[in-house]
Amino acid sequence: MGIRELVLKNRSYRRFYEEVKIDRKTLEELVDLARLSPSAKNLQHFKYHLACTPEICEQIFPCTAWAGLLKDWKGPEPGERPAAYITMLHDTSISPNTWHDQGFSAQSILLGAVEKGLGGCVIAALNKPRLKEILQLPDHLDIVFTIALGKPKEIIVIDEPGEDGNTAYWRDQNQVHHVPKRSLRDLIIN
Repeated sequence: MGIRELVLKNRSYRRFYEEVKIDRKTLEELVDLARLSPSAKNLQHFKYHLACTPEICEQIFPCTAWAGLLKDWKGPEPGERPAAYITMLHDTSISPNTWHDQGFSAQSILLGAVEKGLGGCVIAALNKPRLKEILQLPDHLDIVFTIALGKPKEIIVIDEPGEDGNTAYWRDQNQVHHVPKRSLRDLIIN
């Protein structure tokens, strides 16, 4: 799979085949891609908590908020929830700033997941105090976000924005998830 196809398949998946498990070795391989990604000043100040057992995933799920633009949707139902989570942690003992490294790392993890037939969603809307307690994190590790992972159970299509330029994602009556993307012509200014 070439990079363009990986990027096209790398959507924010929010429903999964929960019964399709992801093992710790797979999560370690994904974090290894993040480890090899660029890092401001090469500080490499992120740590990762890996969760792939049903017990810990059940504890993490209530700490997450899903699809803020879908006001009537409370998130994936049982059976459609993530099979694993990678929680990105900022090690404040290394640097007080995260710079922009979380984007590099998350994209590497998500592209690696797609290459493995998986999908994910970066979730920053979290009950961080509760999640920190569940994960038993020391004070110097701050939660940046978690990446929910699983085998995607939904269809996501890329559309043109509406005539008014609206880029809000939406679901149709068949639960197909639509993601409007601006055209290349609209993005390049010269």
